Amino acid sequence: MNKQKLKKIYLLPNVITAFGLTCGLFVIFKMNMTPVGEANAQVLLATTAILLLAAFADLLDGAVARAIKAESEFGGVFDSLADAISFGVAPSVIILKSLSVAPGTHLSFLLTTAATVFSLCGVLRLVRFNVSALEAKGNEELILANKKNFTGLPIPAAAAAAVSINLFLVSENFWGLSDLARAWILSSVLIILGYCMISRWKFPSVKTLEIRVKSFQAVFLTVLSAVLIFYGILHYFPLVFAVLSWGYIFTAWILSLIRIIAGRKSKTLEGFEPEDDDIEDEEMN
Repeated sequence: MNKQKLKKIYLLPNVITAFGLTCGLFVIFKMNMTPVGEANAQVLLATTAILLLAAFADLLDGAVARAIKAESEFGGVFDSLADAISFGVAPSVIILKSLSVAPGTHLSFLLTTAATVFSLCGVLRLVRFNVSALEAKGNEELILANKKNFTGLPIPAAAAAAVSINLFLVSENFWGLSDLARAWILSSVLIILGYCMISRWKFPSVKTLEIRVKSFQAVFLTVLSAVLIFYGILHYFPLVFAVLSWGYIFTAWILSLIRIIAGRKSKTLEGFEPEDDDIEDEEMN
């Protein structure tokens, strides 16, 4: 009976991961059945909501695995593969199918290249994260450092930034924006996000954010902010989603720049010191 229960417990995080992967696959298949250029705001809103479900499942599976002590190598590999599909491939497909670009043109080549760069960098980001996690095993200092900040933009955050800007550009605020302008903007965004994922810039971990409440006024402001955000999500979802997702990226950039300007001798924002590139060609040695 104990073995049977143990198997059921270990199955739970993987079921959650499978749900997230199913969301990503559904988005890809749904967009493939949508004619090019006919992915309107309603379709993009629905696919964005499904990807947010996948992101929620990605947070939940790890939390459940740690809570019931059911972490395993199988679960880690499965989670990375699911993230590669849901957050590495699905956003590229969404953007490519939402633009009316004639095939065989220079613009279509640019878009395809940008989408490829985004997906490839997302996979490389996941590989580097898994290797770093293996190296940190048994080293409490490295484990703590990895929990506080990420090296490179996490792939779920990159996916959120990509689909949010795409959704925002097709919202009613940008009805007059041409497909050509959208294509150039989205191509640049995909390449920038791809670079951020494989870069050595530090990005804060939302899981370890600590908010110290010192007074009733702080509680009141927190509740007020939550209500405003909730209202914005209900009535201005494309704008609020874009602000939140890109706000996270710009906040990390600002903190890292402050750290660089302050200098390494200063202890200010020490955790946001960009790491040096340590890639070595072992085959040449």
